[in-house]
Amino acid sequence: MSLITSLICACLFLLAQEPAQGAELKKETEQAFESYVHSAEARMDGQIRSGAFLWTDGLPERRQLVAAGQVVVQPASSKETVGVPGGLIHDWIGAVFAPGTTLDKTLALVEDYNNHKNIYKPEVIDSRLLSREGNDYKIYLRLLKKKVLTVVLNTYHDVHYVHLDQTRWYSRSYSTRITEVDNAGKPDEHELPPGEGHGFLWNLDSFWKFQERDGGVYIECEAISLTRAVPTGLGWLIQPIIRDLPRESLSNTLRETRDALVRKTQ
Repeated sequence: MSLITSLICACLFLLAQEPAQGAELKKETEQAFESYVHSAEARMDGQIRSGAFLWTDGLPERRQLVAAGQVVVQPASSKETVGVPGGLIHDWIGAVFAPGTTLDKTLALVEDYNNHKNIYKPEVIDSRLLSREGNDYKIYLRLLKKKVLTVVLNTYHDVHYVHLDQTRWYSRSYSTRITEVDNAGKPDEHELPPGEGHGFLWNLDSFWKFQERDGGVYIECEAISLTRAVPTGLGWLIQPIIRDLPRESLSNTLRETRDALVRKTQ
């Protein structure tokens, strides 16, 4: 075994022990995340009031890429991550165009939460609609986060949909509980307390926009998530995991939404 391989194995062993030792979500970390989300929502509300609904339309080059079929994902601000006491905030925004579909079909697909485990696998292992009142949904998703390490999470979300006009809707999803699952899929599987574990996902709020035009539907999502900070001495190993997972997850989600809609038109 080479020296580098030995070091990686040792670091992975240390990370694997952390659920027992404590990467713990602190109150000030959660408060910083909530403050960041409130500011982001104020920005989004201002954009909607001003008539600048789609992020896609902000730049001609971006609109051309999305209209041509590309999944475009970028940091929502000048930074990929924002450091807060005890954690990191990740704010990514992306867009995709689903040709040949309608707004009604798009909403029917994204609101079919019992079927998300089929649309968004392998990242979504299980999904359930817990309750619905009008445009308000309570949902459960079991998520698989895999990059060097494998982490399974039970997540609960409140989702609210807003109808603007005949061609435009938006939704806002807020995580209400996220717990890491130890020994997932085994007889002794159990949840860790909220805020404990590897810390690869402590909070996740996502903000979706849908607009029908140009012979299809533009779909956008801004995903704001909270993870642990990078532990001292393990930055070279864990930073790529924490940095890349939010971007990759958003890209996959947009692509899989588009692909599922296109399959329904064929």
